[in-house]
Amino acid sequence: MPFQLVFTDSYIKRAKKFAKKHPELKQQYLKTLQLLELNPYHPALRLHKLTGRLKDLHSVSINVSYRLTIELILEDETIIPINIGTHQEVYR
Repeated sequence: MPFQLVFTDSYIKRAKKFAKKHPELKQQYLKTLQLLELNPYHPALRLHKLTGRLKDLHSVSINVSYRLTIELILEDETIIPINIGTHQEVYR
């Protein structure tokens, strides 16, 4: 059964800003979202749990330079995107 993506208003605002700044990444971003819904454990996403103050979140890769931080709720099969940007932007 596929996972469900739940977008918050704050994430939508971040994603719009990201898309405006990086229109060349639109296809990669959409592919990342599709893979997340189908299988968040797909190797291409490089899903990993974060540590420190972000310990409740996971991260997936859009490409080598850009990440998407997510809240992954396994029992409800829900994924809530939290932030999008470069490695430095999403982990600060």
